[in-house]
Amino acid sequence: MFNQLGAFADLIKNAGKIREAAEKAFESLGQLEVEGESGGGAVKAKANGRLEILSVSIDDRLITDSDRELLEDLIVAAVNAALVRAREETAQSLSSLAGPLPPGLFPGLGPRTDPDGRGPA
Repeated sequence: MFNQLGAFADLIKNAGKIREAAEKAFESLGQLEVEGESGGGAVKAKANGRLEILSVSIDDRLITDSDRELLEDLIVAAVNAALVRAREETAQSLSSLAGPLPPGLFPGLGPRTDPDGRGPA
């Protein structure tokens, strides 16, 4: 019990440094870019470490074939793949900064979840 209190006291003592490091890490996450793809690369989506979609590209062949439902499914799959990679890269970046983080400290940045985001893959 006393070990936990000591660790908590250290955490409080270093709160300013931790906050500053977290702010710098968040800034750098905007520069992290990852790409997800689907349909064998026919649809690609880029996201950053802040989990923002930066771009979506679609191969011209998909547009001329005009299978709207397939195209919509491929876009969703590519975006989800990009977000999964962004979460993984972000979690890795943050853990290298602060060491292992307690689960749930940064919601959505933990272990990989299934494409629907409902649970472990």
